Amino acid sequence: MAKIVLIGAGSHGFSRKLITDILSYPELRDGIITLVDIDEGALDLIAAFARKLVEQEGFKTRIESTTNRREALTDANYVFTTVRVGGQPAYQADLAVTSKYELNTGTSICPIGVFLGTRQVPVILDICREMEELCPDAWLIDYSNPMAIITWAIHDYTKIKSIGLCHSVQGTAATLAKYIGAPFEEVSYWVAGINHMSWFLEFKWRGEDAYPLLREKLKDPAVYSAPDAQWDGPDIVRAEVFKTFGYYVTESSTIMAEFVPYFRKRNRPELNENTSCAESTPKQQYNRKAREM
Repeated sequence: MAKIVLIGAGSHGFSRKLITDILSYPELRDGIITLVDIDEGALDLIAAFARKLVEQEGFKTRIESTTNRREALTDANYVFTTVRVGGQPAYQADLAVTSKYELNTGTSICPIGVFLGTRQVPVILDICREMEELCPDAWLIDYSNPMAIITWAIHDYTKIKSIGLCHSVQGTAATLAKYIGAPFEEVSYWVAGINHMSWFLEFKWRGEDAYPLLREKLKDPAVYSAPDAQWDGPDIVRAEVFKTFGYYVTESSTIMAEFVPYFRKRNRPELNENTSCAESTPKQQYNRKAREM
């Protein structure tokens, strides 16, 4: 019986999907899912969701929730981290600094990635040290950004087995299926690379290579420049990279733009307005402004 711990469970977007994914595996349904967060209100909400899902599907999974991290980690088999230290206020401060000096706002390797790393890494390492004591054989699966910086720190300073993951692979597969007009369950793919920079080396529909069809579809900019083309807006960057290099990258256009010098030339303060609105994130605003330029 596996014990799975989600630290930062109050991150509703990640936790809701992770819990659903975990419960999609029959061998994990008889285990324990322990939800951990320092925000009791957010924690109660996701715990209620998880218990409702288990009840609705008739699973035997035991759902626990606690603000006591050490209690949760005791005898864990798998630990997921989805924390963002400082939350939205800290991120808005990061945006204020980068906007002032017209710097790139990317959250992986750019200045904000460094800012995030200085906040995230100490907390993640604290979790690892507790794991070394309470569940030394458990796997740590990190979904927190900046992924590369956190993963380096874990590997360099702890003995914990860990891997960094991102939901972008399956998300992109669904996007590509939409572009070619195929049901998601009928496509298959082979992906390789590193986090935030993996590539669809193979993309098939009903067993046949679907890349020729995708290339044909993307000749029409309307397919990938629509506001709902991908999860955070237009997909212009990835489409152009695909046309140039021949393979589709897994990460969203807004994050892919962090890693190449061709698109984001400078940061404009007006793109970071209304950052507290979930429907109008800085990335979405960036894409909208890019389309207007």
